Amino acid sequence: MIHGKTRSQLTVAAIQQHCSDDKAVSLATSERLIREAAKRGAQLVVLQELHATLYFCQTEDTDIFELAEPIPGPTSTYLSALAKELGIVLVGSIFERRMNGVYHNTAVVFETDGSLAGIYRKMHIPDDPGFYEKFYFTPGDANFNDGTSGFTPIQTSVGKLGVLVCWDQWYPEAARLMALSGAELLIYPTAIGWDITDDKDEQARQLDAWVTVQRGHAVANNLPVIAPNRVGTEPDPSGQTDGILFWGNSFICGPQGEFLARADEQQEDILITTLDRNRSESVRRIWPYLRDRRIDAYGDILKRVRD
Repeated sequence: MIHGKTRSQLTVAAIQQHCSDDKAVSLATSERLIREAAKRGAQLVVLQELHATLYFCQTEDTDIFELAEPIPGPTSTYLSALAKELGIVLVGSIFERRMNGVYHNTAVVFETDGSLAGIYRKMHIPDDPGFYEKFYFTPGDANFNDGTSGFTPIQTSVGKLGVLVCWDQWYPEAARLMALSGAELLIYPTAIGWDITDDKDEQARQLDAWVTVQRGHAVANNLPVIAPNRVGTEPDPSGQTDGILFWGNSFICGPQGEFLARADEQQEDILITTLDRNRSESVRRIWPYLRDRRIDAYGDILKRVRD
């Protein structure tokens, strides 16, 4: 038994929170919500992307690099101690300083004893109005120094976690590679929202696309998806725009894309649900997408354009 549950059950939590320009305040908010999730029985807790700071990529500012930290560093130590105290597996997010001039958007996974189970460095980096991430983040390595793929699940005591980050969620290749490596869950820490000047119809289309594509990854790979997103309006430091209204709507869905828990667009929230760890196998027996893949016919997928 695990925390009074059978081994086929796993209670997971996704944290949706507001963030502050004071890292200590943001982390205190994360801690409060993590503690409540653990109190409610969560064995795996997932935080949103860059939860320790405001979303600083609205502008390009070299002073922002002062927020970056090494791993291990202050934020990773803080999260590690929480995971150990509460006996949970914890997925956090860090603006990583790997070396001078090389910075990453990095998910960190801590075991129940506080040890670092693994990291995932965001592979797809956007560069769009309000989301100038290429200025700050180097893409994760295609392969680690030991030869393993950058798309490698992280082994933990609660299973193999297919951790990806935000912009990665639009790419079916990333989800599939995690699934083919034995991931038991797909996890997408996220920071996404609306341009405040977009009309309501456009906002609705964007939100629906975001939810739909991730539910599609769940369906196509027969895996649960955990997608925590930030919430609240964060100003543009340059004053050139009205800022970003982060749309929340964090959710957890099952291996057929079915909603198991979902937050609204305004409130901080703790989404908790108990997953049946055997469902992916059951679903794959009747929807055997992986069996029927034509890997002999997909060579052109490695081309930028088929011209």
